Amino acid sequence: MYAQVGDWLVVERANLEHESLKGLITGVRSPDGSPPYLVHWIDDGRTSLVFPGPDAHVMTEAELEEQNERRNQRLHRLRVDLAGRARKL
Repeated sequence: MYAQVGDWLVVERANLEHESLKGLITGVRSPDGSPPYLVHWIDDGRTSLVFPGPDAHVMTEAELEEQNERRNQRLHRLRVDLAGRARKL
């Protein structure tokens, strides 16, 4: 795993009831971009030094935006489909 300042650390959760944790990487201690990373977590605003585990991956800002756009498109299609089904009832 390699990152640079401005990338995002995403920690996937096994529990489907919770979204993945996302944090902005604000510091990289190693010249080659390997962990640990200083991460500012968006869920609670805390900053911590992180040694990512196997459930974590690094995304660029562009990759994260693309992922969010795909998710929003899926949600929109689902809402349209559900609204159509509700009208048929």
